[in-house]
Amino acid sequence: MKINLDLKAGTEPMKLDGSHYDFSELAELIKMNSNTHNKKGVDLLGKRYQSLFETLGYHTKRYPRNDIGDHLLFSSQTKRGNKLLLLGHLDTVLPPEVPNLFSEDKDWIYGQGVCDMKGGIHVAICALREVAKRHGSIANIDVLLVSDEETGSDDSRQITAVLAKSYQACLVFEAAGKNGEVVVGRKGVGTFAIDLSGKAAHAGNNYQQGADANLAAAKMLIKLNQLTNLLQGTTVNVGKISGGIGANTISPNAHLLLEIRYKTHNERDRLLAAINGIVAAEQVKGVTAKLSGGIQRDVMQANDKQAQFLAKLESILGEKLPTETRGGVSDANIVSAAGVVTLDGFGPFGEHDHTKDERACKKSFVKRVQQVSLILLEYNGVKTNV
Repeated sequence: MKINLDLKAGTEPMKLDGSHYDFSELAELIKMNSNTHNKKGVDLLGKRYQSLFETLGYHTKRYPRNDIGDHLLFSSQTKRGNKLLLLGHLDTVLPPEVPNLFSEDKDWIYGQGVCDMKGGIHVAICALREVAKRHGSIANIDVLLVSDEETGSDDSRQITAVLAKSYQACLVFEAAGKNGEVVVGRKGVGTFAIDLSGKAAHAGNNYQQGADANLAAAKMLIKLNQLTNLLQGTTVNVGKISGGIGANTISPNAHLLLEIRYKTHNERDRLLAAINGIVAAEQVKGVTAKLSGGIQRDVMQANDKQAQFLAKLESILGEKLPTETRGGVSDANIVSAAGVVTLDGFGPFGEHDHTKDERACKKSFVKRVQQVSLILLEYNGVKTNV
């Protein structure tokens, strides 16, 4: 299916014939399973993207991995001026045994990754094709696709953070909001485990000789939960608790798994100090506790430099970009924490991501390709009416 696009800059519409924008290409990518743990599938998808980007003149740098898909950096020509990073991820959530199907109706396209985020990468590719068509080549616009975003970016986090510092700004291609919102803020998230060690004893004969790890865990759970501050957007969730041997034995061990989410650096610091204090304090005599884990992705906070960048993009587009903040995290958190001006949500609007019912709005594809094309044309040196 071909889509006709109109890019508007000032009073002169910039007509796109739409010959490069075809959902059949996206359908091919959707049908390729790319579950994070399916290395073979992710690498096959990566090779397909490599072919698409190299056709546009990009040079590929591969970061080989043994157990997950390889991370890929696509580099354009380098010229004087600011450099822009486009960021996305190759992996999806549903396991390989779930059929990878693609379908469409009048208003929507359906399939795994259509909004999260093969659809977003497709927006970037279509916009870059417009740059190549109008300018003959692409410069100062690089693309990084990582393979483990859906499982926390544990492997790619350091690569992303280091590479990002070479760029003046970053656009991330997670799904847009319902009204085309871009994302200016995301909560930070941390995951922690607390392992408690007590002393086993017969619950009938030697009750007082035991040190109850389960009781200590229960006291900790209450104190941890009390750190939640919904007015500040802060949540602490002990999502899993386990311990003990049986009903007739004082528990010699227990385990807590918890997650924190927060909107500001101040709340992050408050939570970290409080959690360390709770773990250090003796909840039950004879029970010791060990804390592990840490911040997975730090908070992405709206800031003045980001607002200036947003204003620049709005002047390029000749329209306002609606904004929103989200409780969920993405690799935008990593780039923002590295000190790089970051905006997220440049993919299409979609719904039901991470499920078999995932879908994306066709009109939002057209709108996003229009907008991203104008932005990239400006970065590539093709002046639009600003």
